[in-house]
Amino acid sequence: MFNRLFKMFSRDIGIDLGTANTLVYVRGRGIIINEPSIVAINKKTGQVLNVGAEAKKMVGRTPGHIMAVYPLIDGVISDFEVTEQMLRYFFNKVHKDTYNFLVRPRVVIGIPSGVTEVERRAVEDAVRNAGAREVYLVEEPMAAAIGSGMPISEAVGNMIVDIGGGTTDIAVISLGGIVVSRNLRVAGEKMNEDIIQYARDKFQLLLGRRSAEEIKIIIGAVEPLQENLTAAIKGRDLVSGLPKEIIISDAEISEAIAPSVNAIISEIRSVVEETPPELIADLMTRGIYLAGGGSLLRGLPEMVQRATGITTRLAEDPLTAVVRGCGIILENVDSLKEILVNQ
Repeated sequence: MFNRLFKMFSRDIGIDLGTANTLVYVRGRGIIINEPSIVAINKKTGQVLNVGAEAKKMVGRTPGHIMAVYPLIDGVISDFEVTEQMLRYFFNKVHKDTYNFLVRPRVVIGIPSGVTEVERRAVEDAVRNAGAREVYLVEEPMAAAIGSGMPISEAVGNMIVDIGGGTTDIAVISLGGIVVSRNLRVAGEKMNEDIIQYARDKFQLLLGRRSAEEIKIIIGAVEPLQENLTAAIKGRDLVSGLPKEIIISDAEISEAIAPSVNAIISEIRSVVEETPPELIADLMTRGIYLAGGGSLLRGLPEMVQRATGITTRLAEDPLTAVVRGCGIILENVDSLKEILVNQ
C-alpha cells in the first residue's frame, strides 16, 4: 500500500553525481537540474545554508564560520552526511509541489568504474537516507555509452572515454558488459590544480579554484591553437601580496595541463592495447567517443585519434551523456537490469 502511495507522489530520478556538478533527470520531464556539487554550511550550527549554484557563489568569499564543502572527491563520497543533505535538497527541488513526507523516488545513479564495495555502499546508503525507496547503481562509462546512443547490448565493440570532474572512465563495452576498463583519478579538477600551480610557478600569481576553472573553459586546449586565444586572469601577487592581472594564452594553458592530458592519453592507449582483436576491428569501424566536461578541451579528439589510430569524436552533448544514460535506464529498468551493478 505504502509503495503504491509513494509511487503516486514521487517522480523517478536519474542522477549523475559528479565531483564538480550534479545533474538530475526526471522521468517524463528530462534533465531539470544541473548544479555544482557544493554545499555551504554554518560551522557553528551545522546548518546547511545553500546548495548548488548558490553555494558556488560563496566559494572563497565566506567568513570564517561559513564553509563551502565539496562532498565528493575523485568521484567518490568524502563527506557522507553532507552528500545526503545535498541529495535531499535536489529530491525536494524535483518534488517541490508534493508533500515532503510522500517523496520516495526510485533512483538510478552513476558511479565511477572500479570503485570499492565500501565506496559503492556509501553511495547507495546516502541515496536511500536522502529518501529514495529503490536505488539502482550503474557504472558511469556504461551510462555514458547508453546516453551517447551506443548499441551496448549488441555483439560489437563500443569504446567510451568519460572525462568528468574527479575521474576519467575509459571502457570498451560489448554485449551489455565492460570488457576492458580503466578508472583514472585525473580529470577536470586535476587540470584546475595544474593551472593554479602553473600560475604560481611562472607568474608568482595565486589563483583561486573558480578562476582556474573559468580560464580552462574560456581558452583551454590540449595543444597550441592556430588562432592563438588569450584571456586575462586575476589573482594575488605572491611577492607583493597585492592584486595582479596577467594575460595568459592557450599555449600556456596547454603547457600547464599537459601532465594530466598525457596521463589520460596513456591510459586510453593501454585500454586499446588490451582490447581483443575482434573488438579492435569494431572500434576501427565505429570509433572512440568522448563524453564528460573534460572532453570539451579544444583539440582533444584529434590528439586521441593520433595516439590510437582510431577515429575519435565527441558524443552528442557530452556534458549530459551520463545523466541521459541514467534516464534511459530509468525508463527501461526491467529490460536493462543486467547492466546494473547492484542487481
